[in-house]
Order: sequence, then structure tokens, then C-alpha cells
Amino acid sequence: MSVKQISVFIENRQGALEKFTRLLGENGIDLNALSMADTTNFGILRAIVNEPAKALQLVKDHGYTANLTDVLAVAVPDSPGGLTDALEALTRGNVSIEYLYSLVRRVGEKAVIIFRVDKPDEAAALLAGAHVELLSHQAIAQANGH
Repeated sequence: MSVKQISVFIENRQGALEKFTRLLGENGIDLNALSMADTTNFGILRAIVNEPAKALQLVKDHGYTANLTDVLAVAVPDSPGGLTDALEALTRGNVSIEYLYSLVRRVGEKAVIIFRVDKPDEAAALLAGAHVELLSHQAIAQANGH
């Protein structure tokens, strides 16, 4: 089970991120998770939003370079070492993690981690086999009160 993540190239200049988030907000797109990595001239914004297809079309229509990517949303215990079981399952299955980031909000008593991996179907099976909870897009939206 995967969720759609939008990835957007944003110029590294003052006000660019504010302009982007305003565009989303004015069009009813809610940010559920957000990660920003920078390079010299551009940043790569990765986000989980309530309406990924709508967000993709919106930002492309406004001149941004963007795409949708399948990622895994994993609920892990929100306690010291809570991420270890998920990481161990992926290591045992020889799945490489390209990057990960967390949601600001929790699902119940669990933290939510977004994983981008090289073998998503295998990773989902490995995590499920290790009794690690995988979340749907709907579950993320409901956790955020929508």
C-alpha cells in the first residue's frame, strides 16, 4: 500500500516557499507532511497533500516542475527505538531507503514516517510481515482531522 507524494522544484530565493504554500492554500490543498532539501539554485520540496493529482496539475499550471511519486506511510511506536523494527525488516529484505521524513502529526499514539525505497512492493510486504502498520492516504488525512 503506497501513498502519493508530490515533489516540486522551487527556486532558492526569498519568498519562493511562501508563494508556493499560498498557491496551495488558496486552492484548498492541505499539506499533511513536508520535507525540503536544497541544492545551489533550487530546493526539492516533497509533500503529502490531501489531493495529490489536483496539486500536481495546479503547480504545473503555475510553471513549477513537479511529479508524483509512490512512497510508503508507516506508523511506528512514538517511543525511543520505535523506528527500529521497520528499519530491521527493510534491512533483512535488502531494501534500500532513498530518504525518509516524518509527519508532524501522529496517527493515534504512533508517529508516521514517510519512506521512499528502491523496492516499494517488497518493502510493503516486508513491513507487513514484521507487523509494521502501513497507512493509506485516507488514514493520513483522517489523522490530520480531515
